Amino acid sequence: MDYLAALRRELDAFGAALDSDLSAPVEHCGDWTLFDLAAHMGAGNLWVVTAVEEGHGNGYDEGAAPGDHVALKAWYAETADTLVRALSVDVSTDAWSFFPPHSVGFWRRRRSQETLMHRWDAENALGSATPMDVALAADGVAEVFDTMAPRMIARGVAAEPEQAVRITATDSGGSWVYGPGEPIAEISGRAEDLLLMLWGRKPQDTDSVAWIGDRAAGLRVLAGPLVP
Repeated sequence: MDYLAALRRELDAFGAALDSDLSAPVEHCGDWTLFDLAAHMGAGNLWVVTAVEEGHGNGYDEGAAPGDHVALKAWYAETADTLVRALSVDVSTDAWSFFPPHSVGFWRRRRSQETLMHRWDAENALGSATPMDVALAADGVAEVFDTMAPRMIARGVAAEPEQAVRITATDSGGSWVYGPGEPIAEISGRAEDLLLMLWGRKPQDTDSVAWIGDRAAGLRVLAGPLVP
């Protein structure tokens, strides 16, 4: 997957949402408004630049965001450009990261997924969420299980699953098994709907996905928490 192209596309789409009312509440981000989400995104962009160029994870600072709405949009756009430049090097280049691989390649993927989700958040706050790219959404589902859930376990926030669930994206053809042994249940749906459910943007009992097998046990496996 061309993560750099996907990242550029999603960064620009998020930036376009900032032409609207920045006081709009963002449904799934606590008490944040769209202004707060923009500050978070810009700070995150610069944090990753620091991780790549300075090799540490201490550069996150939402206080760097301007308080003026017009200035905030320009600042965000500058952080987006800076991020893309920083990641436009060999994917094997060493970088600090909170989970392996500790490389630019990690950040190309992670930042693409972060921006995809928050682009959806921003558009959803404005009542105009556009569809996710199928391949990128499916990769986001994969990232939940190969990166985010293991990280939550390593941090002691979640326990190792005792049973397995199969997750199938009907539009991408992707399929993943989370947990040990034979799956006791399968959940299927479009990659976007699965990703939104796994990240708490849709409830686990949403009608957008279908279950086969022991749904109650499957829900317990996915309760995790799988993501921060």
